[in-house]
Amino acid sequence: MTSTYRPMPSPLATTLFLGISLLAACAADEGADAAGGMDAEGLAPGVEATSFLGDTLRSAELPPEVLEVYQARYDEAAADLAENPENVDALIWMGRRTAYLGEYREAIATYSHALTLHPGDARLYRHRGHRYLTVREPDNAIADFERGLELTEGEPDQVEPDGLPNAMDIPTSTLQFNIWYHLALAHYVQGEFEAAAEAQRGCLDVAVHPDSVVACSYWLYMTLMRLGQEDEAAEVLAGINEDMEIIESTAYLNLLLLFKGERTIEDVVGPAGADVSLQSTTTAYGLGVWHLLNGRTEAAHETWERLLEGRSQWAAFGYIAAEGELARSAIG
Repeated sequence: MTSTYRPMPSPLATTLFLGISLLAACAADEGADAAGGMDAEGLAPGVEATSFLGDTLRSAELPPEVLEVYQARYDEAAADLAENPENVDALIWMGRRTAYLGEYREAIATYSHALTLHPGDARLYRHRGHRYLTVREPDNAIADFERGLELTEGEPDQVEPDGLPNAMDIPTSTLQFNIWYHLALAHYVQGEFEAAAEAQRGCLDVAVHPDSVVACSYWLYMTLMRLGQEDEAAEVLAGINEDMEIIESTAYLNLLLLFKGERTIEDVVGPAGADVSLQSTTTAYGLGVWHLLNGRTEAAHETWERLLEGRSQWAAFGYIAAEGELARSAIG
């Protein structure tokens, strides 16, 4: 069952977004390569995406206390953009705050408009690509990430500020890390494991924080095992231990330790159904892969099917990956 949620923007934010949407639409009509364009054709009003399994996906309802915080930050971003309508940082934050409210198509339109003004800013391709992945347009995401890599090649990396800061308020990733990381995911969720592994290796090369190393290692390990490259997969696991100073990638670390045999399924399983969380969705997908790698295909599919019952987490990478698994198994 889906729930519909639309943020309540201020009049200022509404005016800003209408202007941005019109500009993005005009740029798309003119065929501007940088702007790309929002492809929402065939989607009913209020629908953000169609899942890999053909289900309609709408913005999830946020808990009141979360909504209050997200709305306040959204309004701050709108006010900043009103004062600096062509500033790339203001445009990026407007897109990010819009996406946190579940308005992914609006966020894509904001980034597309920003690219008409700042076509050489790799950050815009990184963020728009992320939201293309969210709305199940992985090929558009890949095109954006590949352009982002072209723009950052040979350039010094830069720390990326967190839109939702962790408990220690310490950013754990960089621009180049996020481009590689999301590029790998866009390939992975489609079952393109060779391309995913290549991107994951690039991701690991630029990972500078333990959280980033763990996050990238998690996806790389699963990918290598599915490619039959067990020696390299074992090397990835060898660099993982429970003493790593992790801030926010706890679920990924626990799953890697499960793969190493240092955790049990009881240690890592999380809530499901109405109590599902981002962490438990992440864990459930990894548990499915753990079953799959141990020859329990039916258990893997059952785990992923239960995961998809937690519809409020449909934007999570584990949810998207589980959709991809079940969609490919239905075809093949």
